[in-house]
Amino acid sequence: IRCWSNIPFITMPLSRAHGKSFAHRSELKHAKRIVVKLGSAVVTRGDECGLALGRLASIVEQVSMLQNQGREMMIVTSGAVAFGKQRLRHEILLSQSVRQALHSGQSQLKDMAIPVLEARACAAAGQSGLMALYEAMFTQYSICAAQILVTNLDFHDEQKRRNLNGTLHELLRMNIVPIINTNDAVVPPPEPNSDLQGVNVISVKDNDSLAARLAVEMKTDLLIVLSDVEGLFDSPPGSDDAKLIDIFYPGDQQSVTFGTKSRVGMGGMEAKVKAALWALQGGTSVVIANGTHPKISGHVITDIVEGKKVGTFFSEVKPAGPTVEQQGEMSRAGGRTLAALQPEQRAEIIYRLADLLTDQREEILLANKKDLEEAENKGRLALPLLKRLSLSTSKLNSLAIGLRQIAASSQDSVGRVIRRTRIAKDLELEQVTVPIGVLLVIFESRPDCLPQV
Repeated sequence: IRCWSNIPFITMPLSRAHGKSFAHRSELKHAKRIVVKLGSAVVTRGDECGLALGRLASIVEQVSMLQNQGREMMIVTSGAVAFGKQRLRHEILLSQSVRQALHSGQSQLKDMAIPVLEARACAAAGQSGLMALYEAMFTQYSICAAQILVTNLDFHDEQKRRNLNGTLHELLRMNIVPIINTNDAVVPPPEPNSDLQGVNVISVKDNDSLAARLAVEMKTDLLIVLSDVEGLFDSPPGSDDAKLIDIFYPGDQQSVTFGTKSRVGMGGMEAKVKAALWALQGGTSVVIANGTHPKISGHVITDIVEGKKVGTFFSEVKPAGPTVEQQGEMSRAGGRTLAALQPEQRAEIIYRLADLLTDQREEILLANKKDLEEAENKGRLALPLLKRLSLSTSKLNSLAIGLRQIAASSQDSVGRVIRRTRIAKDLELEQVTVPIGVLLVIFESRPDCLPQV
């Protein structure tokens, strides 16, 4: 039990050796140190002038909840330019209205054109207000926040990098949430270089690369990148055949077509993917998700940490076979094909299954012998389960006989009229047997269970 402002809360025993990312979503609940990157489209309003206060408040609430569980939370935020643009536009309009009123002596004002606002000036004007807003929101949950502004030099200069690292670790030790942003008021334009080529080289061009660099530098367990799209799609999200990619593996980017950038911000999805793969190479798990959808933004961060299927999860461990979701999709497609078969075609398939059990009897029994030996060596199965695991020639023969009996009766299994009722003249109601569809069957150690089903 820890206490913070006289409010006790239970901390979670979270610890793991850094250096290797999580292989599966279910492991994300063990993440101890988490970086949440808020894209410009998440923080700003639709008019790109001012902040989306409702979304920001929801994000702060989720971060506070995880912080009070004993996790170490860090935020990489955008929004200073949008907040500053709102303030400067207000000041310019006010100044112009006063000057025009004094010059004309009239209260009626003409249409006033607002000059193009320079991004660095907007960032300088908006940074303090953005941080004040974060402080006010985190205070509601008895959490202290601290502001850190960085540039590319803070990572590439060894002394500055050590200072930054020490400051962040000290803030986390004191249960303070660091809020990090690029110092857009003084940051120079990005120069072309050979970044994203290894875990030691990455330039801070935008908040995506900043979040990736920070995550690796601080040995973070999880990086959550929130944008205005659900995640990574196999084609531009606006296209009709676009499909959300649940798990993304290194090397798969060749098969993905990237669309245009979001309405605001410097980096598009391609920049996010490059930064995510770079962080993954450094041992940090990454999830890219939607932080703007009104139905999911209120719990998107906590859902990700709980291991729910949200956004695109980046993993270095690619399964040898299809995922559960892919197996389900293939089963559904196969079930529709089977439903349209003729009875004799069904019988032919089932006869073939029976022949396979007979023809490959020796191979099946050899594999079963290996299963039995492994189960006995590990000693984890009770004797009744071991007996169920055992196969024999007689069992296989009886299974083959049973399948042939099903094949012989398949002529009447589908399309058979069970009941016919005359409702009115020329109107009859029939009850007809049809394919039941796709079944999910969970069984224990009996290998003969599948053909029996």
